Amino acid sequence: MLNPMLIEDAVRAALKEDLGRAGDITSQAIIPATAMAKAVIASRQAGVIAGIEFARATFAILDPHLKFEVLVGDGQAVAPGVEVARISGPARGLLSTERVALNYLGRLSGIASLTAKFVAAIAHTEAKIADTRKTTPGLRAFEKYAVRCGGGMNHRFGLDDAVLIKDNHIAVAGGVAAALRAAKAGVGHLVKIEIEVDDLLQLAEVIAEGADVVLLDNMSLTQLREAVKMVGGKMFCEASGNVTLATVKDIAETGVDIISSGALTHSAPVLDLGLDIHISKAV
Repeated sequence: MLNPMLIEDAVRAALKEDLGRAGDITSQAIIPATAMAKAVIASRQAGVIAGIEFARATFAILDPHLKFEVLVGDGQAVAPGVEVARISGPARGLLSTERVALNYLGRLSGIASLTAKFVAAIAHTEAKIADTRKTTPGLRAFEKYAVRCGGGMNHRFGLDDAVLIKDNHIAVAGGVAAALRAAKAGVGHLVKIEIEVDDLLQLAEVIAEGADVVLLDNMSLTQLREAVKMVGGKMFCEASGNVTLATVKDIAETGVDIISSGALTHSAPVLDLGLDIHISKAV
């Protein structure tokens, strides 16, 4: 679950951005203050829902008189035409919050939907799908939450919660062994250490020195199979680099434990969700 305070802060910022200095001047000009309406948020394509609490918070923050009924929860799959939520109450508030609610819901549902496709493609293996730090600035916690809604798992959230020694670190540190030794000496015993390797010679150095996870970067399928064999279960094997829906099945079948893909968050298309409104009464 996400911290509700994080959701509220994000929604308030989005509403301030959208409402600007004077609020929704269109609705204020043409919709009577007493007008009431009902609306339905429905899927226009198949996918997995994520971000329903963002939609709920959007309506509640702008107008507490709006009632929000959840019909489909986060992590649930939907077909085209399925009703996800119903909203009723003051028409002005409903119209003024529509875009912010759909922006969050569509973006996060798109990530969950793409993740679910990756997860399904490797379901016959023991491998797990993970995200990366290639996220939208300011939205990382939310986008990584959406990955979990789609059945994936989270990689590190930032630079401060795990050590990941990449090729540039190795170059500056003076080699694989030197980088690993420095990392072990510099962090606490509860901090995991992962190191990226580009070839099997580097992998042999990692095996000799020891690490928690080895990231096998942009390796061929043949190299991945040999790498898994060399590691022999001594550490987790993570495959990364150019992972797509077309390649992920073959990668998983090499025996790696984790497959990470930045595409889950940086290239997921928005799930098409629509809000249809109906005037119910005016008082």
